[in-house]
Amino acid sequence: MTAHGALLAPTEDLPYSSLVSETVTSLANNLIQSYVKHGGINHVDGVNLPSKSAITDITQDLLKLLFPGYFNDQQIHQSELMIETSNLLASVCGRLQDEIYKSLEHFPPEGLKPQEFRGEAAEATSHILHRLPDVRELLQTDTEAAYNGDPAALSREEVIVAYPFIETIAVQRLSHLLYQRKIPLIPRIMTEWAHGRTGMDLHPGATIGAYFFIDHGTGTVIGETSEIGERVKMYQGVALIGRSLSGGQALRGKRRHPTIHDRVTLYANATIMGDDTIVGARSTVGANVFLTHSVPADSLVVADDVKVKVSSKLSRKVSNRDFQI
Repeated sequence: MTAHGALLAPTEDLPYSSLVSETVTSLANNLIQSYVKHGGINHVDGVNLPSKSAITDITQDLLKLLFPGYFNDQQIHQSELMIETSNLLASVCGRLQDEIYKSLEHFPPEGLKPQEFRGEAAEATSHILHRLPDVRELLQTDTEAAYNGDPAALSREEVIVAYPFIETIAVQRLSHLLYQRKIPLIPRIMTEWAHGRTGMDLHPGATIGAYFFIDHGTGTVIGETSEIGERVKMYQGVALIGRSLSGGQALRGKRRHPTIHDRVTLYANATIMGDDTIVGARSTVGANVFLTHSVPADSLVVADDVKVKVSSKLSRKVSNRDFQI
């Protein structure tokens, strides 16, 4: 390689195949040196981590079980539903158990002994799969909230098949079950997969009540210890966040995020911050509000210090400065 990393051209003394071999060897040596120097982002000779791709596949199959016919490539007939469901459940059961076992092996919960990992993986898997009907019951309320709360929705079928919110909240509700069982890694891998697909960051630790709806959704952030009541509606860019993270790892496991009571509406880009911040029932928080203290029930919270000026473009010459930010 040249000083700038470009490949050298082959010569009579050094044929192309030999050159490529030497180049790859040089690149590999450079990377090995980096692995030694920056070892904090390596995972070599450790226990086997759960597979992101395997968990992605499992999550997609769980969505098929939650919404039969909506996330399948092929049409499912009623006569085939039992056999299709049984086969998919059996497949998910084995794969999920293996990934949970790897997660427990890497980050054992306190008090769990290595010889108990396999049994806990089997129990956790059974628990999750037994709770699928309960998750479906919640998701039906979320679908109703989305359909009834959005005049642009043509049907409940459209909400399920087209709205990214449904996929996001389904994954969050599934991952929340694993989070409650203190299964490490997998819940966050699941919600971050949904986050990457939809732009909505819903932590698996958040407690979210029935009839929940995020309209549009892009940019929504719901932190780990957030508590959300029933029939809460949010718009894009809403953030339920903790205060300054200067405490870092010292804050792990502690309450950091706000509480939103029943029937609250949070408009676009509203930010609610802090563990002691409570938004009372039936309140409305307007767009772009930055709220750091509690408000009682039936409050209307708006940002009144923002001035918007409207003038005619025809009455004066418009300069480039009018559009500078």
